[in-house]
Amino acid sequence: MAKMKKGSAAAKAWGKKMKALRNKPKRKKSSTKKGGRRKTARRAYTGLKRKANKVKRRSKSVKGLKSITSSSTLKKVALGVGGAAIASAAIGMIAPNSQFGRYAAPAGAYLMGGIEGIIGSMALSMFSRPAGGNANVAPAMEVL
Repeated sequence: MAKMKKGSAAAKAWGKKMKALRNKPKRKKSSTKKGGRRKTARRAYTGLKRKANKVKRRSKSVKGLKSITSSSTLKKVALGVGGAAIASAAIGMIAPNSQFGRYAAPAGAYLMGGIEGIIGSMALSMFSRPAGGNANVAPAMEVL
């Protein structure tokens, strides 16, 4: 660009142009773009973030009761005990004097509840039967 003389027509025109640019109402530059970033470290639209739901606190007694009833091991034990009862009843009806009768309960417990089912059914059978004596012997009738 050629050097202008002070006070020349070109210099006056240039000065008028610069004054107009200086005094023009400025458009405010937006600091954020939707979903974009600011020039500073803050993020745009931080208020729109999804907040995590607050976890409701339950009392310990309710929590303990829930954990016992919803335990998968307890469910398997219950299924095993039921499976053992059903299997032994079915074998007793089909073949009462069969050699497989004593294996029916553990087999049914395993089918329904797995290893936990077998352990549960055996534990229940240990506690439910009277200690000592033969369970297969019928009680003798008393004669008066």
